[in-house]
Amino acid sequence: MAAPPQILFLLLLLFHAPPILANSHQNFDVRRHLSTVTRYHAAKDISDNSYVPSNIPDQCEAIHLNLVGRHGTRAPTKKKMKELDALGTRLEALLENVKEQKSVVFPAWLRGWKSPWTGKHKGGELISEGESELYELGIRVREKFPQLFHEDYHPDIYPIKATQVSRASASAVAFGMGLLSHRGNLGPGRHRAFAVISESRASDVMLRFHDCCQNYKAFRRSQEPSVDKLKEPTLDEITKELVKRWGLNFTRRDVSSLWFLCKQEASLLNKTDQACALFSPSEVGLLEWADDLEVFILKGYGNSLNYRMGVPLLEDVIQSMEQAIKAKEDGLVPGSYEIARLRFAHAETLLPFSCLIGLFLDGHDFDKILREEPLQLPPKPPQKRIWRGSTVAPFAGNNMLVLYSCPANNTSKYFVQVLHNERPTRMAGCGDSDMCPFEVFKERIAAPHLKHNYNDLCSMESAEEMTATNKLWQIFSWIFPANAKKPQKEEL
Repeated sequence: MAAPPQILFLLLLLFHAPPILANSHQNFDVRRHLSTVTRYHAAKDISDNSYVPSNIPDQCEAIHLNLVGRHGTRAPTKKKMKELDALGTRLEALLENVKEQKSVVFPAWLRGWKSPWTGKHKGGELISEGESELYELGIRVREKFPQLFHEDYHPDIYPIKATQVSRASASAVAFGMGLLSHRGNLGPGRHRAFAVISESRASDVMLRFHDCCQNYKAFRRSQEPSVDKLKEPTLDEITKELVKRWGLNFTRRDVSSLWFLCKQEASLLNKTDQACALFSPSEVGLLEWADDLEVFILKGYGNSLNYRMGVPLLEDVIQSMEQAIKAKEDGLVPGSYEIARLRFAHAETLLPFSCLIGLFLDGHDFDKILREEPLQLPPKPPQKRIWRGSTVAPFAGNNMLVLYSCPANNTSKYFVQVLHNERPTRMAGCGDSDMCPFEVFKERIAAPHLKHNYNDLCSMESAEEMTATNKLWQIFSWIFPANAKKPQKEEL
């Protein structure tokens, strides 16, 4: 006797049912696994619960603060929006190929899907969620350090700097609005005007050192193909599983685009039940790891040039601390010297700076970078790893270096505490402590990097290092100087 049609249909659904996926796991939140596309509110809750921060003695007083921050959550860039438009066309073709196959059960959202950013002509701007991230950070910083921010605002006391990229300068404005809220007379929020200083994009070696360093550009171009090759086995493994699971003939490129869509939907739209739900939790973990490998090799500890080109920024931080110490020693009155130096830039700024001060390392690895030896790549899941883009440089990620005066201390009168994403963070170069005597911080952590000169590191590109693309560009700009407009690399 044949089974009723209803039973056959239920069996068909059961046979093709996908495994339990990321958005249905109670203890797995995909929004915390998006590498450098992770929103700040999700990233700041990721912490090493085993680490016990240092107790700051009552007699210690915060006298200066350095902040190096990344811009907040932003919209996809124009290039990435085109990729998502192409994905919509590709999905339409994939579904057309299986429309006669009744056994294929795929998520309903795939049919007729169009990118939420279709029709937009510009991209990469700070979105409202990103504005809130920086505005709220500004409020929290003022509340955490009331002794530093009780003075009337003056641009020489609280200089705020940003790159000329709009999402960075907009982030600086949002932070400043939070920091100085109810400190002025403008509007119901009693805001006040403040200055945001930007250096020319072409010469900003302080916050855009990655874009001014010719050797780094050559290094990155040379490494990108090998990084793509390194990620291929992971993408191939997941592609195979997705084809089996959903019955659609996905390619490696399709999976890469779907993962990008997942990150954009989860981070920008707070949506995890579409593209992200195509992947299992273990697949999300592998894709996140593959992204983290790329960040590690091209922007982190994978090569010393990645972070040592940031020496102008580190020099600026050390100089500001020395000036604050001198002001303290000279007994200058509050309001007559700089109290905080506040900077807003990109992942390409925050990542190298985190490396320069020895974060996300153990002591053995710190000794290696001092000897300029290569570090091992972050281990593949399910092994645990320290280096995760979601914690190292999420949207609105930040490092705050707080200088404390501790006059009663017998060993050092001044200490530096590092807060990463507002949490005290251990420094491998200072015995894994988050509080480091200023002399140790300067000599042990900063000095080995500061012996390098930015121009020597960055301005020695040889003719052999020039790619064919650059050569063609030079020829084009020579023949058509009026029409020449060199393309800019996308920044995080």
